Amino acid sequence: MMAGLSKKKLYLASGMMASSFVAVPGYAETVSVHKPVRHYKTEKNVSSSTRPVHVAPKSVNAKDAEVVHVAARKRNSVFMTSTPQHSTTQVTVVTGAELMKTGQTNVLSALAQANPAITTAALPGGGASSFVQTMQLRGQSPDDTLILVNGHRRHIGANFNSNSGTNWGSEPADISLIPVSAIDHIEVITEGASALYGQDAIAGAVNIVLKHDTHGGTVNFKNSGFYAGDGQGLDGSANYGMALGQNGGYLDLAAQVTHQLPTTRGGDFYGTLFSDSRNETANRDVQRGLGIPKSTLETISENMAVPVAKGFQFYSTSTFSHRRANVAETYRSAADSDTWINTNLYPLGNQPYITMNQYDFETDNGIRTHQLGFAWDAYITYGRDKQDYGTKDSENMSFPDSTQTSFYDGASIASEMTAGLRGSRSFHTGFLPKDINLRFGGEYRHDTFQMTEGEAASWEGLGATDHPGNVPMAVTHQNRDVYEGNVNLDFYITKKWEWTLGGRVASYNNLATVETGSIGTRYDFNKRWAIRANINTGYRPPTLGEMSYFYSAPYPGYTVDQVPANSALAKYLGAGNMKGEYSRSYTIGFDATPVDNFQITGNLYYIAINGRLGSTKSYSVNTNDSALMDLLRQSNLESATTLSYYANLYNTQTFGGDLNANYTLKTRRYGKFRFSMGINFSDNEIRSAKDNLVNEYTKMMVLHAAPKNREQISVNWEMGKWSVFVQEMRYGSVVYMAAPTGPGSVPFMQNPGFITNLEVDYKILPQWTIGVGANNLGNKYPTRVPRAIANSQQGLAKYASYSPYGFNGGMYYVKTSLDF
Repeated sequence: MMAGLSKKKLYLASGMMASSFVAVPGYAETVSVHKPVRHYKTEKNVSSSTRPVHVAPKSVNAKDAEVVHVAARKRNSVFMTSTPQHSTTQVTVVTGAELMKTGQTNVLSALAQANPAITTAALPGGGASSFVQTMQLRGQSPDDTLILVNGHRRHIGANFNSNSGTNWGSEPADISLIPVSAIDHIEVITEGASALYGQDAIAGAVNIVLKHDTHGGTVNFKNSGFYAGDGQGLDGSANYGMALGQNGGYLDLAAQVTHQLPTTRGGDFYGTLFSDSRNETANRDVQRGLGIPKSTLETISENMAVPVAKGFQFYSTSTFSHRRANVAETYRSAADSDTWINTNLYPLGNQPYITMNQYDFETDNGIRTHQLGFAWDAYITYGRDKQDYGTKDSENMSFPDSTQTSFYDGASIASEMTAGLRGSRSFHTGFLPKDINLRFGGEYRHDTFQMTEGEAASWEGLGATDHPGNVPMAVTHQNRDVYEGNVNLDFYITKKWEWTLGGRVASYNNLATVETGSIGTRYDFNKRWAIRANINTGYRPPTLGEMSYFYSAPYPGYTVDQVPANSALAKYLGAGNMKGEYSRSYTIGFDATPVDNFQITGNLYYIAINGRLGSTKSYSVNTNDSALMDLLRQSNLESATTLSYYANLYNTQTFGGDLNANYTLKTRRYGKFRFSMGINFSDNEIRSAKDNLVNEYTKMMVLHAAPKNREQISVNWEMGKWSVFVQEMRYGSVVYMAAPTGPGSVPFMQNPGFITNLEVDYKILPQWTIGVGANNLGNKYPTRVPRAIANSQQGLAKYASYSPYGFNGGMYYVKTSLDF
């Protein structure tokens, strides 16, 4: 034990010591702790979210002895949030005002609407996987994007997505648990992120920068609904900033409450509803499984910093969230067999629901200072997410005399504790045209994942239909220790030619020790034209949920079981030791300002991932296999008929590119116009696969669940008290497969779709604005799924559940905001 610990400490110490001799991008901000800070405030006239933002290191002002260097120069972030010259990588920014312009109340939905490199499905998976929307950046898995808040890693959620869909097998951080009113801007970086910001950033990193105002605030209200007459949403949010003391301290508080009523877009029930004459005239619109779930979300946040001594600044960022949600499951008709529905409890049929009650919080506290010629940031972060699950409007058919209809199914709990130290400094060499900028750091993380047992009635026998509780075998408490160190260097070999080098080493107590790195370069031909290139390696470890999650789903006559990869059952089926995903990527791009107020940036990229994780196909249990049956009996799984597990299944590659441009036109008579355009395409391919472990269904979810291409154009016009925003988006096709076998296994291609969004705002007073708008103004629905495929799902699958622009049609809204 001590030897292992000493080895881990050695890796961390080595990274820290090496940083004394090598250097990094100077992403350090200068903030005086004895003078009021001029904080960055989101401007409503900022150009489009597709505007590129580039990191520009700068020398520290040595004349100011009372300067504290924090995460990002002139911004409270590890990224730059303006567009200075000189950068080897591209960062795009979506401001808080732009998020509000989308008409979305969910942060992720708003970000996806504003940035074409990001997609998110309205219903990313079935069952419990419907509770949380997830992000796909450049067509990669949700787990391949690192989420940061104010430049520090955010904890992942407890909801392991075990059902098939765009988020199948993922357990990412949930950014919707941050109030949208708390956000100053969001930054998206897509090159070199793994080496600089941490493991998991194979596709990139998303940094959410919170407001840090010293006075004033805003109150917002919004009421929305769908053209179809359902899905009303009520949203209220507010933020308030105040100064702490007279030396630049601030406290910014924010809150948001969102109540979403459900939608239903499923087809009529296909089959027999009643075994008598009522079947001929019965209403068949009884299924509620294809739609937005009913939910209520309450979130609050605080972001503060205050000088505590000369040259020292204390900061704190915290969020707390509570969410309740109900998701409809498979409908049971009154004509089904006695092992499928209790007609004494449900004589007209039964629509069961899964329920979730979630509590999530995170707190990040630290000290920034400038000592010994270096800028330092020491911090401790702790986050925890607990989700209690239940089944209601259900029954356990193994106990036909019972009248119990609601069940407690157990809980999933995930936590993460991080302690870290970062430093940066600029060095003047005399032989290089500009200073060398150094950044280095080390972190220790402790991750945990737990599953608790459901009440006995939820899992005994057939368990609660349609979502049985966690069986005793599912109970687990896993943990992992991670030690990381990183060094990054930024320097110029000529006044126009910049280079960045980065390296990171991470040691896991239950996995390998991994090294990743990045090399970037940029050449500025002049003030208007530049080219850049990057080579990167990355790594993502399997989450503890992927390694230990267990789920059993009994049905009449058969049971589907997802067993942990490290279990005896999985080992018997051939599972090896689960490893992480390794990646390499290459990017070449350009930045240009051909004329004033016109910016354009483009990239071509290639991402290769080895050992991509996923679920195996389902294996039929051979009852003649005595060794397998013994293992099933030892696990109380005698009724299991099919088994699957998670493993490293694929080697994939992605070819892609993006092009973003924006132009601002100011006129004397007609006001100001801001035009923007964004294009992103990403083509996923499987280079090789473990063919004995996968089938067409599992491969399809890797390749075709997200659109290959997305394009959008928009214009924002402002004149006097009026403001009009119009956006046109195009989503490429996706391939939908309803089931791995039978009629539902026939692939169906959803055609590309064009979506128009519109918002009109009017300032009644300088502080009071009202607005009306519509998302999907033309009420566009996806291509209908062929009847034969839909009927294989009782007629429910009227549309592809993971359509990238949803399946609910048009949504209208009215809103108002008051500044004070």
